Amino acid sequence: MNDQRERTGWLLAVALTVQFVVALDMSVVNVALPDIRDDLGFDPGGLLWVVNAYALAFGGLLMLGGRLADIVGRRTTLMAGLAVFGLASLGGGLVGSPGWLIAARAVQGVGAAALAPVAFTLIAVTFPAGPARARALGLWGMAAAAGGAVGVLAGGLLTAWAGWRSVLLINVPIVLAALAAARFSVAPDRREGPPARLDAAGALLVTGGMTALVLALVRTGTHPWGSPATLTTLAVAAVALLAFVVVERRVAQPLLRIGLLRQRSVLVANLFVLLLFSGQFAAFYFTSLYMQQILEYGPVRAGTAFLPFCAGIVIGSLTATRTVARFGVRNLLVVGGLLGAAGFAWFRLTVGVDGGFADSVLGPSLVASVGIGLCVVPMGTAATTGVAAHEAGMASGLVNSSRQIGGSLGLAVLATVASQTTDADGGGGPAALVSGYATAFGVAGALLAVAALSAALLLPGRSPAEPPAEPSVGPPVGPPVEPPVTAPRGDRTRLP
Repeated sequence: MNDQRERTGWLLAVALTVQFVVALDMSVVNVALPDIRDDLGFDPGGLLWVVNAYALAFGGLLMLGGRLADIVGRRTTLMAGLAVFGLASLGGGLVGSPGWLIAARAVQGVGAAALAPVAFTLIAVTFPAGPARARALGLWGMAAAAGGAVGVLAGGLLTAWAGWRSVLLINVPIVLAALAAARFSVAPDRREGPPARLDAAGALLVTGGMTALVLALVRTGTHPWGSPATLTTLAVAAVALLAFVVVERRVAQPLLRIGLLRQRSVLVANLFVLLLFSGQFAAFYFTSLYMQQILEYGPVRAGTAFLPFCAGIVIGSLTATRTVARFGVRNLLVVGGLLGAAGFAWFRLTVGVDGGFADSVLGPSLVASVGIGLCVVPMGTAATTGVAAHEAGMASGLVNSSRQIGGSLGLAVLATVASQTTDADGGGGPAALVSGYATAFGVAGALLAVAALSAALLLPGRSPAEPPAEPSVGPPVGPPVEPPVTAPRGDRTRLP
């Protein structure tokens, strides 16, 4: 019994480490971009791909990564994902040209696309439904918050003390430790019944469609929404994803069983995730710009200023872990979504040219983050309620894809809204920039309010005395907190 408990503890540590390192690498490189540009000779357009290559591979392969865990085996997928991620980090830290760095970042994204779904699937099938799983989910959310905060801070500190290469090489010892712990704690894969087959056609279509969609969204800074490049890429994505749906309805072992979306809780939870992260990612991006471009914070100080947000996520997650059985999934999602919306509305009202940390950032950060933290446990419960264990990776890949697409879509749309508002108010002066940021915060708050409304209207309710709905496979995978993008001082709207 003690040996089993020890293995379970180590397995949880591995899953949290994976969550931490995936969140870390979404932000740690951003702060080092100016040094990378100067050392390797990037042009401004190419430098964007140090960020976008990771996002593109990660977002495009999430559905495939989640399903591989069901087909190949969770332990095999975890170990392979860690190895790919670690080797790509090592290679990225040693490269000497822009092209090789972009390639290394893309391979990192491939590894992350395998790690994000499988790690939480392991937690879900290991911890029984109830308080144990709720506690694990709370820790999962905290690991994401810690990864985001450490990424921003570590990116600045490591770049200043040890050079930009260290922000990639730091992953290597973390991955080695996770590999060693995984060999001890994760049980070997055992296949029962006939072997599952990979839906090759579905994998190609969804990977191509998701990649095209993410590509269109991350390029809106250089190719506007109405440009031929963006419209063509979106059309390719739409055709590929529609063909994917047709194929999945006909194959015997689909990559995504379309019937999964007929379960109301799964459908509503994915809609909630899409809306929540559409608002959250963009709001954090504009908070980062506001602190650096208006308040004139350096990267390290800006990263430190996000620590209250991480504290709020911890508070919200702990509260949800303790109260989900009493108040229910729907009520916590509604309250959390409305709190998050109120926090972003507060941002809209207080950001100003003469603002400061205490009056323009601290209070809104705490309110928004506590609300988002409250959503972590019930969001995961709803997203996976009624899902069979053999489809755990499928459900995890679906909800993680919703998160990734929501974040990319929200950032692209709100960046356009902010830019148009800034232009309408006279261009790139501080007052016009703040006006654009405030409008973006208002839209972000509206998205979270719509998410709360969808949960209130579409999820079934229950009295507090009834037992809570429990997930069959666990909460949503992937970081619930996307760290802010840190822009160089010379760029007031987007990364260089």
